[in-house]
Amino acid sequence: MPVRIKICGLRTAQDVAAAVACGADDIGLVFFDRSPRHLTLDAAAELALTVPVGIRKVALTVDANDATLDALLARVPVDLLQLHGHESPDRVRDIRKRTGIPVMKAVGIAESADLDALDDYMAVCEQVLVDAKPPRGGVLPGGNGLSFDWRLLEGRTWPVPWMLAGGLRPSNVAEAIRLTGAPQVDVSSGVESAPGIKDPDMIRDFCAAVRGV
Repeated sequence: MPVRIKICGLRTAQDVAAAVACGADDIGLVFFDRSPRHLTLDAAAELALTVPVGIRKVALTVDANDATLDALLARVPVDLLQLHGHESPDRVRDIRKRTGIPVMKAVGIAESADLDALDDYMAVCEQVLVDAKPPRGGVLPGGNGLSFDWRLLEGRTWPVPWMLAGGLRPSNVAEAIRLTGAPQVDVSSGVESAPGIKDPDMIRDFCAAVRGV
């Protein structure tokens, strides 16, 4: 099976068109006001209309409460919720039940002990996102351009689909896939010319590197 590609933090119709043209399978919309990739609900609703049928729309939220999630889902058609905060397994289970939307939980990794949390989340969600832990004191839970030691994932298998993130870019994504066996990859800052500004050439090069594995 080809590796699935998610381009996250898209903000314009041009971003979406570039990602789709290069073969992205998922597009990520960020709803976190401290991120340079943050979208208002109105902007996201308009952007979602430009996404072709068959491309999965993923909404990234960070410790969102029920009212925030309800408002988002009432306004923006999404296929998957990406929970990128400190949501507990119980909170993840509750969100799945309340919304009826499949959930992918992001788990930050810095050392082998961090992998233990994956089992708890895999029991309550459809997918997990294996990401690099944010820097101490950082304001963004993801999209920091940081990676972790991919050798921590060598030879590991899990019962639910998983996605690799954290510091991926055109120059290293093939090696990351080779070391981890990742069936899905997620990129945001790694295809940007500046924070929040997607570069279509970098998107093209990233997708080409993945497809060439």
